[in-house]
Amino acid sequence: MPKDTDTITFRPMTSEDVGAVPIGHQGDEQEVRARIQDLGSSAILAFDAAQHVGQLQFRRYAADTRSPKGLWDPLYWGEFGSAAPALPDRSLSVYCYHVGQLDDTDDRDPRYQGRGIGLRLLDSFLAWAKQAGFEAVTAKATPTPRAVMAFMGGQPPKAYLARGFEVFSSVVDTELRDLVKDRQLVPADADLDSAARISYCVKFL
Repeated sequence: MPKDTDTITFRPMTSEDVGAVPIGHQGDEQEVRARIQDLGSSAILAFDAAQHVGQLQFRRYAADTRSPKGLWDPLYWGEFGSAAPALPDRSLSVYCYHVGQLDDTDDRDPRYQGRGIGLRLLDSFLAWAKQAGFEAVTAKATPTPRAVMAFMGGQPPKAYLARGFEVFSSVVDTELRDLVKDRQLVPADADLDSAARISYCVKFL
């Protein structure tokens, strides 16, 4: 299999995709259909021929978003707490990336990882959002250690900064810090605060 992304195609998810591509991390069918009707899509999808191999999910930005289960709920990606910026009504939040997702499980095919698919999902999303008339995008950038990025399903700050985002706040996520330590996602002598620092980013389109 080639290591580049020449064989991968990207497009917005539509209502016709519900039931045909994985949506377990997006919500139930009714919720996903409602989001697509509201926004025009709920994810950018990646395909290798007809095989779904990844997606970048997004939702409408809401400053009061709170996750009921911390890291273990999709709403985590839209929660900015007291740092939440005031943004135009037509703003979106980037949620999680699922590169190598072939079905509706947590399994990931490593053949699709490390090929830049996640970054192309982000680029496709930004182009779609601008064309669709959205005015701003928020995102949570993950810490830079590769194992932490892979666990969370996100991108590091440099990926967002290179695309015109600005970091408006950063925090050490204490829940993530404990998880990084317990799962030994970084070497024993690594700075755990750095390995659990989440950057809050925003881009005006």
